[in-house]
Amino acid sequence: MTLAVLCPGQGAQHSRMLDLASSDASAREALDEAAAALGVDPRTWTESDAMFVNANAQPLICVAQNAQWRGLRDRLPCPLAIAGYSVGELSCYGLAGAVGIAALVRLARQRAAAMDTATAEHAGGLVAVRGLVRRTIEAICVEVGAHVAIAAADDAFVVGAGEPELAEFALRCERLGVQARALRVGVAAHTPLLAAAVATFRTELDASTLRAPAIPVVAGIDAAWVRTRERAIATLAPQVAQTIEWAQCLDALHERGCRVFLELGPGQALSRMVHERFDDAGARSVDEFRSLAAIAAWVERECG
Repeated sequence: MTLAVLCPGQGAQHSRMLDLASSDASAREALDEAAAALGVDPRTWTESDAMFVNANAQPLICVAQNAQWRGLRDRLPCPLAIAGYSVGELSCYGLAGAVGIAALVRLARQRAAAMDTATAEHAGGLVAVRGLVRRTIEAICVEVGAHVAIAAADDAFVVGAGEPELAEFALRCERLGVQARALRVGVAAHTPLLAAAVATFRTELDASTLRAPAIPVVAGIDAAWVRTRERAIATLAPQVAQTIEWAQCLDALHERGCRVFLELGPGQALSRMVHERFDDAGARSVDEFRSLAAIAAWVERECG
């Protein structure tokens, strides 16, 4: 069966998220390269809540995923495609050979800075809600001034807004019998509140060493397969202020024949989404394993 690799975004960071990478020599080299590029060792961020600060979280997630991939890539079949959730989409380009880890973590830091600057004058955030269909969610958003940030499933969404609007959104959901759960993300990512970050991040992407990916990357904003540098920039930049159509991304992978899904760290949310959406697919996260060898063995068995 055919392999797809998934890269999650922020929210599930934990103190052991770099342990697997630290156990492998080639993965440790990736961690060291990232530390040199950042001027600080990202391993220190996992020792406190510093790992949830946006400026740290985005490069940390890219570091974790690309270090894990450095230790896994020679043990696995080549993926048909790679898809990333939020900042995980930027991380995909490291996995796909489109950018080195040093340049990648600098781009992640620049992305975070552009987003933080765009929301400096009005604090915002994200909430997750499950149990309502999209037309209902969108109607509430219009009424309270919120926005659909991520469409994760037919009845699962992430909504972003300023703090007062999120409070009103949560109240409206509660009246309909569902709960809006706050996420540990300090900005209203993937909403128009981040519009000012788009041009800034596009400039950074234009000036970077980003090149065409050797493995197709699924674009979050439209589920299209990205194969060129130009298309990568054209989808990565507006993604910070547009809805991510994650369910469509999974559907695109499944329609192309992917039946084995490996989720890099941190967390297991994307694997659960695959299980919920498809009856004929296998999905696991690296966080479920204690060694890179065990991960490779599982993928080998599943891919036949």
